[in-house]
Amino acid sequence: MIARRWHGIVPKDKADAYLKLMLDVAIPDYRSVAGNRGAWCLRRAEGDVVHFEMLTFWDNLDVIEGFAGTPVDAAKYYDFDDDFLIEKEAHVLHFEVNGTL
Repeated sequence: MIARRWHGIVPKDKADAYLKLMLDVAIPDYRSVAGNRGAWCLRRAEGDVVHFEMLTFWDNLDVIEGFAGTPVDAAKYYDFDDDFLIEKEAHVLHFEVNGTL
């Protein structure tokens, strides 16, 4: 199994609206893909900004490529992201999952 981590930063005053879109649009999109094992949206306030981390789990890199395209480490963005994100990071990180609880 592969964990995929994406990070984004939004202004604090837009964080609640962005979270709603992530929960209503992004997570259902991830979960609709055969081979997705789960999706978690993490949030952390820091001063005037809020950090979001999307942690998703996938059967393998081929499944991720089918979802996100190539190169497989390129970040996937939604149309609404331009209205919220301070910057769009180009890449995500992937990790092998070697154990679970």
